[in-house]
Amino acid sequence: MSKKSMLVNKDVSVKQSALCVLAYAIKRLYPSAKVADSAITSDGFYYNFDAEKPFSLDDLWLIEKEMHKIISSGIVFEQFSLFNQQAIKLLQDAGEIYKAELASEMQSEIQLIKVGNFIDISGKEPMAPFNMVKAFKLLSVSGAYWRGNENNKMLQRICGISFPNKSELDKHLSIIEEAKKRDHNKLGRQLELFTTAEEIGQGLPLLMPKGAKIIQILQRFIEDEEEKRGYQFTKTPFMAKSDLYKISGHWQHYKDGMFVLGDEEKDQEVLALRPMTCPFQFMIYKSKQRSYRDLPIRYAETSTLFRNEASGEMHGLIRVRQFTISEGHIICTPEQLEFEFRSVIDLINFVMQTLGIQNDISYRFSKWDPSDKEKYIDNPEAWEDTQTKMKNILDHLEIPYDEIEGEAAFYGPKLDIQFRNVHGKEDTIITVQIDFALPERFDMYYIGNNHEKKRPYVIHRTSIGCYERTLAMLIEKYAGAFPAWLCPIQVKILPVSEKHIEYARQLSGLLMNGNIRCEVDIQDAKLGYKIRNAQLEKAPYMLIVGDQEVEADMVSVRARSGENLGSMSVESFIDLI
Repeated sequence: MSKKSMLVNKDVSVKQSALCVLAYAIKRLYPSAKVADSAITSDGFYYNFDAEKPFSLDDLWLIEKEMHKIISSGIVFEQFSLFNQQAIKLLQDAGEIYKAELASEMQSEIQLIKVGNFIDISGKEPMAPFNMVKAFKLLSVSGAYWRGNENNKMLQRICGISFPNKSELDKHLSIIEEAKKRDHNKLGRQLELFTTAEEIGQGLPLLMPKGAKIIQILQRFIEDEEEKRGYQFTKTPFMAKSDLYKISGHWQHYKDGMFVLGDEEKDQEVLALRPMTCPFQFMIYKSKQRSYRDLPIRYAETSTLFRNEASGEMHGLIRVRQFTISEGHIICTPEQLEFEFRSVIDLINFVMQTLGIQNDISYRFSKWDPSDKEKYIDNPEAWEDTQTKMKNILDHLEIPYDEIEGEAAFYGPKLDIQFRNVHGKEDTIITVQIDFALPERFDMYYIGNNHEKKRPYVIHRTSIGCYERTLAMLIEKYAGAFPAWLCPIQVKILPVSEKHIEYARQLSGLLMNGNIRCEVDIQDAKLGYKIRNAQLEKAPYMLIVGDQEVEADMVSVRARSGENLGSMSVESFIDLI
């Protein structure tokens, strides 16, 4: 075993010990609580409990105190193994019904741990003594369904972290605090970019004027750039009859993720809100006969889509039920496939560099799972052929990627571009897919140079992904202090007193004529208060106007960092920004 592996196992065994101490503390403080499942994650651990009343954040402090008491008492645990049926009976007799259920699914001997009168299932590796759990912190409590199934009972999940020493713990806690400050779900509301309403529903955020302005800026940028690169824009319906989705395969493979209108059993016309735009654009392609001379055809659309996400999956702007995406489909000949794929990656790279996130992304080559016949179109030969083509293209592009089985679209492999949020969770922001199945299903063809019918390839792609998710990512990346070109308000004009408001409004008109987004602060408040407000709103520039500025027809410029940029003419400031 390598030295690195030994360190990893030691860290895991300490975390397992921390989990055991947590469970034992719960049993001592709340004897009727039932211990359920637990896990060690990349950045900590969690344990699920079935308790009579919900734990609060105050309870976490008491539980931590009890854990320290257990560790300092010098109590020892006994680790042993029993055959399956013996272990199940022991856990049942101890009242640990959830652990008994888990044990019933295990083979042969089961590793157990006993601390006082508490019995738990342990891992196969030896656990570290409790006195090695030197630095830990319980971070949060939340709800979690037993076995992750929403039809099961809701349990309470306590999440924590454990480190070999206090300095590492403190360092991690400071990272967590910074993440909280950057959390888009909190910061986006503080900056009045978006909000939610219980009456509207989960996963349906309301973009406020500032948030809508950022989306508008991004959308105009993307549409202009795509048009430069030969994309033709379409506008297609938000819904369609089930017939369309049955042709595409979405009805068979994706129906549970769709919003369906009407009842098939009542012989009604059944419609569904679209989860993607591809079938609609394919019908545009099929509206007339195409020649090889017409290809490639690049369709693009700023599409509003609808997906029936589970309630437990939704989070802020990251995962929602209605979203807008920069969707596109390239219909091309086999000979054009690699060039078109390269062109898509070139567009994506340009977008990532413009947004300033090119160093924050990673690539995932998502392949099918041959054993999952329900999720994927069952055509092994086509899958292997298409995956080989995509792998060759990725290798030619020298893109560093991880291969992941079981994450492909149901109709073809894809390249997923991943972004890690402030909490360490990885989300897909952009996908590029090669589709071998839908051209066949929709009977898409073009006339070749020998006048024969040929099947095209289709590349499904986004260039900036889902605008809502991209906004969330940018909020966290820049902690709300966006680059000036992307800020909803680029300049805050701060009149020193009421008599300077008229001059401030004249300035506002000049700036707006120069396509600079600005706002005049007309509050009856002191200048220091206005400056602090502008800094909290993270406006890139503040223009302070008082008697001197009015008399000299100048502006006093301050950056959001607090730097004083001095006095200058309005024309000079416009050039600067």
